[in-house]
Amino acid sequence: MSLDALLACSPWACALTPEQRQRVRVELRERVVPQGAYVCRKGERADFWLGIAQGLVKVHCASPSGKRATLTGVPAGGWLGEGSLLKREALRYDVVALRDSRIACMPRATFEWLLANSLPFNRYLITQLNERLGHFIGTVEHERMHGVEGRVARALAALFHPVLCPLDSENGSLHLTQEEVGLLAGISRQRANAALKVLEDEGLLAVEHGVVHVLDLEALRRY
Repeated sequence: MSLDALLACSPWACALTPEQRQRVRVELRERVVPQGAYVCRKGERADFWLGIAQGLVKVHCASPSGKRATLTGVPAGGWLGEGSLLKREALRYDVVALRDSRIACMPRATFEWLLANSLPFNRYLITQLNERLGHFIGTVEHERMHGVEGRVARALAALFHPVLCPLDSENGSLHLTQEEVGLLAGISRQRANAALKVLEDEGLLAVEHGVVHVLDLEALRRY
């Protein structure tokens, strides 16, 4: 997607006035981030609201000992980083490109100007934060109470979230490798492969090379 196409599919941008949308477009910047590279790192100052114009990123954190935990994945069409901007704090997580990605960067000043001048933008952020909170509560539940298959089901279903991932929520297929599924779920590629096979046998998915077709999204969310 071009930056214009990203804005056209972003509900918050569609709710702006033409003048507000034009200012946002003028001040929006684009970064190209290769696969495996950091979009931003824990401890850095949060200076931008980030939109995914192309590709796929994961949000994760790591301990000093090297232990890592994947928090969520964000495909093309999603936006992230609003919490750190609102709190004016350093980032508490890393964002890494799982494949070559193009990132739209809205400067902090533009973000804060929208907060001060657009009621629809504020309403969108409230919804976004509420949905993200619900997503993370569900993630904690799955990690504490369910097995590997549940974690994979959760990671895949999250990419179809109608608010957080507006583009993929309209499509029944995900262009993901088994390695990417494992990275999103925080497990190895081998364990991801086994979990995908279980979910496929349950009739929830159909897996091809590099593509996961979701056959029953609601069942996947409940798994």
